[in-house]
Amino acid sequence: MNRLKMPVWSLAGGLIILQMILVAIIVHGESLTFDEGDHIFAGYMMWHSGDYGLNPEHPPLVKLVATLPLLQEKLWVPPLQQRMFKTEAYRDGRDFLERNDGPKHRLLFRMRLAAGVFAVGLSVMVFLIGSKFFGESAGLLALLLVVFEPNVLANSDLVTTDMGVACFFLATIYCFYRYARQPSVLRLLLTGLAAGLTLAAKHSGILLAPMLLGLTLVEIACAEPERRKRTAGTLFGGFAAIVVLAVVVLWAFYGFRYAARPAGLVMNPTLSEYAAPLKGINSWMIGHLAHWRLLPESYLLGMTDIHYAAQQYPIFLLGHDYPHGVWWYFPVALSIKTTLGLIGLVVLAGIALISRRLRQGRELAYLAVPGAIYLGVAILSGMNIGTRHVLFLYPLAALLAAAGLTALAQHNRRWIWIGGGLVACHVVSALAVFPAEMAYANEAWGGTANTHKYLSDSSVDWAQQLPHVKQWVDAHPGEECWFAYSAYPDLRPQAYGIPCHPLPTAHTGGEILPVDVPETIHGNLLLSADDLEACDWPSDQLNIFERFRWMPMAEQIDHSVFVYRGDFHVPEAAALGAVQKSKILLSEKRPAEALVAAEKAVTLQPENLLAQTALGDAQTALGDKDSARAAYALALTAAHRLEADAQPLFVPDLEQKLHP
Repeated sequence: MNRLKMPVWSLAGGLIILQMILVAIIVHGESLTFDEGDHIFAGYMMWHSGDYGLNPEHPPLVKLVATLPLLQEKLWVPPLQQRMFKTEAYRDGRDFLERNDGPKHRLLFRMRLAAGVFAVGLSVMVFLIGSKFFGESAGLLALLLVVFEPNVLANSDLVTTDMGVACFFLATIYCFYRYARQPSVLRLLLTGLAAGLTLAAKHSGILLAPMLLGLTLVEIACAEPERRKRTAGTLFGGFAAIVVLAVVVLWAFYGFRYAARPAGLVMNPTLSEYAAPLKGINSWMIGHLAHWRLLPESYLLGMTDIHYAAQQYPIFLLGHDYPHGVWWYFPVALSIKTTLGLIGLVVLAGIALISRRLRQGRELAYLAVPGAIYLGVAILSGMNIGTRHVLFLYPLAALLAAAGLTALAQHNRRWIWIGGGLVACHVVSALAVFPAEMAYANEAWGGTANTHKYLSDSSVDWAQQLPHVKQWVDAHPGEECWFAYSAYPDLRPQAYGIPCHPLPTAHTGGEILPVDVPETIHGNLLLSADDLEACDWPSDQLNIFERFRWMPMAEQIDHSVFVYRGDFHVPEAAALGAVQKSKILLSEKRPAEALVAAEKAVTLQPENLLAQTALGDAQTALGDKDSARAAYALALTAAHRLEADAQPLFVPDLEQKLHP
């Protein structure tokens, strides 16, 4: 028996080592993604000052682990400016890394390797679960599928929370399975610890509660009739203990301190201010949890932020922009981002179930119940910005696929050829685009070069392309270039030695661009996928680069930055730059200068919704109410031309300005 086990464990170890090598290669080819600087700065400040208020959108665990390599470094820290917590963390994170990390990004490399421990942990859990549930052959096959899964590879090297929470979801399910089969104090403690780590990794960890309750019901149903009452008492009691243990572990990551920030610092906004717009059950729950201090303040701020993000996030799907999520986003996204080989293997698992070759009903429930709950919640949520939010489904799919193929092969060895072909397709498809796994799409959708036509954000363009853009710039010395970069100004291409002039995007409204955009651009125009498809705008009509979607591009960079060459008339971009400049000047109490910028925008785009609104705002600030009403009326007309579901984002505000 031991002789049989050794090769399997050796192969598993070899696959995990291979995974680490692949992840290390990906690390060197990617710049900071949009959220990483925020996480890194927040983690560093947690270690050094106990400040949990800089990135309350996410719990501390992943950030603390990733920034462990910084503890012995003497680093410059930007002075805090008491800005809104998101702005503070993003901008300070940008400045922190630009100042402390050199062009080779040695600190980022070390932090990403530290965060990679969660990818290794996920792979270990897949192998253990597969071996325990369906046999060592299935465990090894599931591990192989996960190691070469493009979405897992794309997120394995990032200082973000999705891999961490997926790892600990699996760990909790595995521990609970072992506890349910043979209850003991040690197994209960391990399950509580794993559940607490899940909560401390990401707020979606709270989904463990319905998952474990569902699995408890499965265990009761599987128990012999005379033992069901006793089983129910043991497992429901165990569930209560797991909840208590998990909450204690969560509190430990916040230093058992309720206040988000250390003495002398306050949240901007405070929890009561931020949660004030909440209504119904959300308001009641946050209010009572805060009143009784049952959870840390920072964690409650994150729960509040999730509620707003789910309501307000615009998305891009199948060529169209939407002001909010749609229920069918994740089914479509999964069909695009999953290899055809893995889809085929899941189909084989369905055949194995229908033909009753796959009979481990209890173990299959441990995959199906958590997966169904997780996918169901994802479908109902409004956060439709990438398959990373359902990353947990991929190891479950790998386990199911491995179980199905193993069961079929035991009945008829001819299934090995079919399954082996699908496994080969899975591996080859992933390696064909390596290391550009972020933008992966399967061949049925035209492959990775076409992903941007259907999806956006972290499924294609999470601002990771700057090293490749730098290589492109170096290959075109002296050529003029303009760059619409999806993360500017929270991340700056200049830090990577990219001299291109920035173009306005949905994210550039917080800082005045260093150069005004001319009506006509000469030379090279570089558009990030997110900006080409305008995924951060709630309507296709607000896409200032709309016509470039139908123009032939000269080159693709990293499948997510697109190069156009020639002379381009871009009054829409020039107008947006002027609109954003006007808003910033107005916020700085400089209404006369704001009016000049707004008038320029209207000259460039007379019927533009944003331009007329900016003009009306500047005129209102200067006391010219009659002119302002005329501008608002034109803006309202433009707002009524938007898609019906985008109009509520603009029409009520404009009507209020017209009739205060």
